[in-house]
Amino acid sequence: KKENDEFCTNVLFVECGFGNDSHGQSSTKAAVRACRNAIEFNSIPSINRLVPGGYDKLKLDVILAVPPKYQHNLDLKSVESVFPYGKVKFTIQDGGMVAPSGIAIDSLGDTNDDMVVVCASVTVGY
Repeated sequence: KKENDEFCTNVLFVECGFGNDSHGQSSTKAAVRACRNAIEFNSIPSINRLVPGGYDKLKLDVILAVPPKYQHNLDLKSVESVFPYGKVKFTIQDGGMVAPSGIAIDSLGDTNDDMVVVCASVTVGY
């Protein structure tokens, strides 16, 4: 938790994930996959008992590590749609990875052979 960060003062748990876009160089697609990877194997049936106000008051503090050269096209509204409930706050930091996919395929939207990898940390609380 960052000092003086009052967004999520009661942390329940932290989930991590990663995602990539092998063709098309979309940091949004990679971030969506990273967030989905972080939360996809969890169920939180007790939120209504644990969080005052239940699902409506749940907070998700999301850190995305995105390669700097691909941060400009990151669509946070699309990434936010991954989360079925809760108020989402994003922090973007330099990170992730750019690795060669081995081939650029025009029909898949490639402008080069970069594979864009994004890492996500999702802190769940209230």
